[in-house]
Amino acid sequence: MPKKIDHEERKENILRTALSVFADEGYRDSNLSLIAEKAGISRPTIYQYFHDKDEIYYYAVKLVTGRLFTKYSLIAWEDDGSDEIERMHRILEDIIDTAKENEDALVNLMDVMIGAKREGVDFADVIHHRTAKLSILFRRLIRQGIANGTIKNVDIDKAADAIFNLVELQCFQIAFFRTFDKDAAMTLIDSYLESIKA
Repeated sequence: MPKKIDHEERKENILRTALSVFADEGYRDSNLSLIAEKAGISRPTIYQYFHDKDEIYYYAVKLVTGRLFTKYSLIAWEDDGSDEIERMHRILEDIIDTAKENEDALVNLMDVMIGAKREGVDFADVIHHRTAKLSILFRRLIRQGIANGTIKNVDIDKAADAIFNLVELQCFQIAFFRTFDKDAAMTLIDSYLESIKA
């Protein structure tokens, strides 16, 4: 009887292997043959899942952001008695915790982005597109907080961008600095959240 294949598990294994190969070899010098060899599968098998290495990178970003957005949507709209500031705090803290727990994968993603940028490939649009939902979520929470009187009447777009930039900065620090201090990061984020609180 043929062995049943878990296609999502195989796809994620290809993804993890590819990110490691990208980080070790550089994005330009990586190829699907090397990824297949390191993943312990044939090159035609990789083609069943991905057409090229760009598609692997796009999938990595889509997978991570999709899972996180689903989780954060639940936090944002749960009816637990917390206000919008408290819910944003929980979301932002979870983003930082998730980034810290997955530091190696985050470093690999950043390495790929930097290496690809040097080679003329810019993934900024992909990242922006995949994280736009999070910015929209912050905007909706701020708008709701203003309506509920828990947040000052602030420029919603600027406040959401500031929150997004703060958490993005913390993720970059996790990837690049071994001395990352979560308490200091949350103090900075909470200072901003406090500044928009009504």
